[in-house]
Amino acid sequence: MSLLQVRDLKVSFKTPDGVVNAVAGVSFDLKAGETLAIVGESGSGKSVSNLAYMGLLPTAKTTITGSVILKTDAGEVDLIGLPNEEMRKIRGKDIAMIFQDPMSALHPYYTIGDQLIEAHQVHNEVDKSVSRDRAIELLSLVGVADPAERLKAYPHQFSGGMRQRVMIAMALMNNPKVLIADEPTTALDVTVQAQILKLLSDLQKKFAMAVILITHDLGVVAGSADRVNVMYGGRLVESAEVNALYKKPMMPYTVGLLDSIPRMDQGHGKRLRAIPGQPPSLITLGQGCAFAARCDRKAELPDGTCDTNPELKAVESGHLVRCHLYDRKAASK
Repeated sequence: MSLLQVRDLKVSFKTPDGVVNAVAGVSFDLKAGETLAIVGESGSGKSVSNLAYMGLLPTAKTTITGSVILKTDAGEVDLIGLPNEEMRKIRGKDIAMIFQDPMSALHPYYTIGDQLIEAHQVHNEVDKSVSRDRAIELLSLVGVADPAERLKAYPHQFSGGMRQRVMIAMALMNNPKVLIADEPTTALDVTVQAQILKLLSDLQKKFAMAVILITHDLGVVAGSADRVNVMYGGRLVESAEVNALYKKPMMPYTVGLLDSIPRMDQGHGKRLRAIPGQPPSLITLGQGCAFAARCDRKAELPDGTCDTNPELKAVESGHLVRCHLYDRKAASK
């Protein structure tokens, strides 16, 4: 049963240069206890779509359509268009987010303890001492030594890895059903990255959460995710179980992503392949396949085929692909 159902989500921004179509009709389901990785280049719509779920996009210049149904203890709730008052009751409780830069997300003028305690008090009518005990419990759980004393510290007194642990503790203060981790290991060294990912995995099992992992690091995806959504030009272009995607990528963009990283099962003499060209402008995206200008398999199709946007189709069981190369294959199944 799906815990989160995203249907035809579209997000656009008004700018002086025109309307930016940042997310163009994304749909998927997230199951309880599942880790879904969302990958793609910068500007593909990964973070924007998740900020839309959290109700954190500026309303004055943003248009959001579609639905994001979250199952809460009180029933199903559509997060899109939810009044701010209602969204504040859900954000940080039923759905929480670990932001990419913990130094920017944590307030520099308040202690770690003040911020953790506030995160708990907002959603729980309990004495402050209870919230303080909860903060100490979570800091200890995420591996912060001497947590009672560290509550008195300020964000700048923590290392990058420790700040990220504090952000994880804050996100888990109210046992959320869905945790969104936006590039949780960015700017951390390899050893700390491994520690943070292991921590997230352990905590997911402990709290029985569903996790959306936003990343551009395909190595992180291979070791952490159950399923992968690949985004390009604001669209979902491939979705599959993680092993199936790595074993048999189908969308040429996904193939290019995987070819651009070193692999232990291939010889040292093979050169890495870069994807030519640049990502498309989301203002002038057009009606055709967003990847057509950079695709090395476009010539396999009749002229003009890629001038229309392909639909996302199930080419194999549980493996969805948005590419005209698979139109006949999908139709024959």
